[in-house]
Amino acid sequence: MKIKTITCHDVYNYGASLQAYALQTYLESLGHDVEIIDYKPPYLSGHYNLWAVNNPVYDKPFIKHAYLVAKLPGRLFALKRKRAFDRFTSKHLKLTKRYHSFQELEVYPPKADVYIAGSDQIWNTLFQNGRDKAFYLAFAPSGSIRISYAASFATPGIAEEHKPFLKKMLKGIDRISIRENSSLPLLSNLGRPDGIAVCDPVFLLTKEQWEFLIPKNASNEKKYLLVYDTEGSERIKSIAKEIAEKKNLSIYNVSAFRLKYADKNYHNAGPIEFLQLLHNASYIISNSFHATAFSLIFQKDFCVVNRSENINERMQSLLSDFKLSSRLVSEISDEILSAVNYNNIPTLLSEHINKSKKFLKEAIATNLL
Repeated sequence: MKIKTITCHDVYNYGASLQAYALQTYLESLGHDVEIIDYKPPYLSGHYNLWAVNNPVYDKPFIKHAYLVAKLPGRLFALKRKRAFDRFTSKHLKLTKRYHSFQELEVYPPKADVYIAGSDQIWNTLFQNGRDKAFYLAFAPSGSIRISYAASFATPGIAEEHKPFLKKMLKGIDRISIRENSSLPLLSNLGRPDGIAVCDPVFLLTKEQWEFLIPKNASNEKKYLLVYDTEGSERIKSIAKEIAEKKNLSIYNVSAFRLKYADKNYHNAGPIEFLQLLHNASYIISNSFHATAFSLIFQKDFCVVNRSENINERMQSLLSDFKLSSRLVSEISDEILSAVNYNNIPTLLSEHINKSKKFLKEAIATNLL
């Protein structure tokens, strides 16, 4: 079967790259011919632009020039991170030709028997991708099968102004699945009571499959706490420093920016280095869904801190699924200092994964009926 997937695969985010790789790899293991649609509209193409003025206050004659000169050294240094992601994409992701707009996709859609939208926050209407018809497969030719796999709204509710658009778009999907159990009522209210919750694609691959990507000599003699912070959280800083002190751990940082309190900064790491640092960590603290997911896959001690943006639904739902809600914290506690009890988690995880694989196989097979 020829399958094309679409997701935000190239936005220089660890989770985005790795979930795209995981879905591609799992579908290939079933014997399908799989490609990721290389969809890069303007709003997803501005990463690492050396000449961007991100703050309108500085977008004025003379001031703009001084702003760009001041920013240039840091931006040139950050290109190391971009290159690490580009190497991963080139080596591990199988892409179609590039599409720059929905109109281009609609007129010249890549040929496939099945189109799959997902995973990750493709339906988050706080961002432009959640309001883009491409991520609802509206470009797929008549007669093809349209499936969503583990798509995420990321938020507990949807603004009223976006609901008519979502209802119209969701009608066009043949088989629908989302990532969070907690979003099923929202999906039902949008006219799709037939949707189910499935696991994120990173869970479709085994621990051993992920370890295969990590260089064999990738070990670290020092014991460390790994920080993956997406927003420069003071709360994470406070908790990380206290846990590291109590457990006698160094602090390593794999966020996209330097942290002054970290003993080592790996802010230019690519997806493979991210996996390596997670795999070898003694403790992980993050406000990231995928850092949490890999903490479970690698059976690490960890805690999760709520983000200031209202997009915590996905972490809350994931931890609830595995009866680990107490690992979501806002301050230090005896609970997060203790080891995670993994006795029952492999069984719960296996059930969730098997249900998810069953959905995918049956949805794809619809094309054969």
